[in-house]
Amino acid sequence: MTVHFIGAGPGAADLITVRGRDLIASCPVCLYAGSLVPKALLSHCPKGARIVDTAPMSLPEIVAEMARATAAGEDVARLHSGDLSIWSALGEQIRALDAAGIPYTVTPGVPSFAAAAAALARELTLPEVAQSVVLTRTPGRASAMPEREKLAAFAATGATLAIHLSIHVLEETVAELLPFYGTDCPAAIVCRASWPDEIIVKGALGSIVEKAGRHKIERTALILVGPALGAEDFRNSALYDAAYQRRFRGRE
Repeated sequence: MTVHFIGAGPGAADLITVRGRDLIASCPVCLYAGSLVPKALLSHCPKGARIVDTAPMSLPEIVAEMARATAAGEDVARLHSGDLSIWSALGEQIRALDAAGIPYTVTPGVPSFAAAAAALARELTLPEVAQSVVLTRTPGRASAMPEREKLAAFAATGATLAIHLSIHVLEETVAELLPFYGTDCPAAIVCRASWPDEIIVKGALGSIVEKAGRHKIERTALILVGPALGAEDFRNSALYDAAYQRRFRGRE
């Protein structure tokens, strides 16, 4: 039997892969992070499935639930919000499953930064403006930041920053970024991207704290900063340039 880790997407119930949806429908047991995963996704579970909200559970309790299902010959759909590759606690779970000899698969999901960019209708990389996106966070109770991964180090590159899990320290975060990006740099906050109650706050880095203060945003929000968020006078990419010959264009 197999534990299927599934990225459940950023919030909208239809922002899940077909593979993820079909795996949910095939598993008699579903473990989901109830604090973030939309309950509408549970409608894909088969009739009579055992559905467990893992929000109040510890890691040993979650792994024990997986082991119980495996011993009973039942596949498990393990749903996490967003994508499993970042801040999902996937690593510690698969380490425990490896130790227990329990097989698993991993199915990616739509990450929150992609949903936030879609909500803003912005490309995060633009020719000669920004060609890198840094996914980072500030220190928190769950995890400290390695010394070499300070926010200032990333800001010094001028890349587009997608700062997760930091809305509670927005003022401190902005203060750290201002020396590198300046007060006029475009910035945005997207709260609960793709959910029905999504909130979008746009402005300059120097004014974003004041603008965000008009809304009650306490969690589940992404801070985006960088010139690409507001650039209009940028060079077109060569990808669709009529003079750019590439092997797929097939022109003489």
